[in-house]
Amino acid sequence: MQTGMHHDREHCVRAVQSKDARFDGWFFTAVLTTRIYCRPSCPVVPPKPENMTFYPSAAACQQAGFRACKRCRPDTSPGSPEWNARADLVARAMRLIADGVVDREGVPGFAARLGYSTRQVERQLLAELGAGPLALARAQRAQTARLLIETTALPMAEIAFAAGFASVRAFNDTVREVFALSPSELRARAPKSGAGTPGVVTLRLPFRAPLNPSNLFGHLAATAVPGVEEWRDGAYRRTLRLPYGHGIAALAPRPDHIACRLTLSDLRDLTVAISRCRRLLDLDADPVAVDGHLRTDPSLAPLVDRAPGRRVPRTVDEAEFAVRAVLGQQVSTAAARTHAARLVTAHGKPLDDPEGGLTHLFPSPEALAGIDPETLAMPRTRRTTFTTLVRELADGGLHLGVEADWAEARARLLALPGFGPWTVDVIAMRALGDPDAFLPTDLGIRRAAKELGLPATPAALTARAQMWRPWRSYAVQYLWATDSHPINFLPA
Repeated sequence: MQTGMHHDREHCVRAVQSKDARFDGWFFTAVLTTRIYCRPSCPVVPPKPENMTFYPSAAACQQAGFRACKRCRPDTSPGSPEWNARADLVARAMRLIADGVVDREGVPGFAARLGYSTRQVERQLLAELGAGPLALARAQRAQTARLLIETTALPMAEIAFAAGFASVRAFNDTVREVFALSPSELRARAPKSGAGTPGVVTLRLPFRAPLNPSNLFGHLAATAVPGVEEWRDGAYRRTLRLPYGHGIAALAPRPDHIACRLTLSDLRDLTVAISRCRRLLDLDADPVAVDGHLRTDPSLAPLVDRAPGRRVPRTVDEAEFAVRAVLGQQVSTAAARTHAARLVTAHGKPLDDPEGGLTHLFPSPEALAGIDPETLAMPRTRRTTFTTLVRELADGGLHLGVEADWAEARARLLALPGFGPWTVDVIAMRALGDPDAFLPTDLGIRRAAKELGLPATPAALTARAQMWRPWRSYAVQYLWATDSHPINFLPA
């Protein structure tokens, strides 16, 4: 069976002819006469329909011999919303590729993470995306290389290895093939800037409009753990634990993008740092589709119309979020932050922040597994919940990463002592990225339901929420906002 929007030729042609930016990342247009591929919103005059062909990924375009358009830069499109809204093998594979696993562990390690054979994974990716894991990873390496070429003064040899290429020759060949320019030509075309600070990369993170920054940044600022996160000078800043080292991300909302500044101890972590920042802010979501569906409920429609484009604030570290969810059980936000800050000070890995303010990485599960439970300032039952969770995470019995099977992870969490539906669904929504998690017992949700005239009991509210599927996580964001005061996080 054919899947994917790129098979709907009539719809794709209309999107290209209207230069509809909502479909950037959903599919790519390859022009048979010029051998160039573009995003749907490319500003050039659209080609004749008979000269268009459509692909589901930039990698598939490249494999078919097309090169990236120099005007619309299709390699910088937002990611397809499908990969964060689905839990099947292909979606999990795409999240792992974005996290740089193919480059770090090879295709065998990548397939092992998914629990399938290499042949099975390659077959499914080829069937749906027109490219296998190596081609998809190569396209991602090319984009990382372009970022480093255009935003840093690093020598090309250093860029080649930081982007994940095995040799300078492979780097040169790939850049020429994908962009029809040599690395030095790409750098010459880039806007001129200062030499910059070593290890610092500044870039723009695109998203599909609309985006409500108060929803995202208000929550992150309100729950920030001292030493790990902060809101400063119009930007959310936090520390990052990365495969090759550590980093600090500074993310600031702008009308048409998120300004991102990454300070990395090892530039090989650039790809994964970008991926995790995008995931944290849910930047690959399709708000038009989500909001359009939620508007079909007359009770939610006014909330959506008042402040459209709400995203689900997620996380850069799934294990960290699960620990923080347990710390937040049955206590206030302020108390949860206090508990987390104590753990950070006592067990987090110190780091230097050139700007001050951030002091530690959040403790790893391995570090937390060695804590004496008696030193934890929480009820005995919650100590048991905490110690069981960190032991499962440290031993590898519980997987919450981007490759996790959502149903299996939920079942394993529910089997742990002290884990009820509220905690599991919060972790599913924020850490696993399930777009359809729901919290009918949450006090804020029940209060909002009462205010809107919705059923107040958990069972009745769950029944009513069936019409919000598969976007109940987004409905939660709108319901939580009913008793909050909007904050302006955009610069004046």
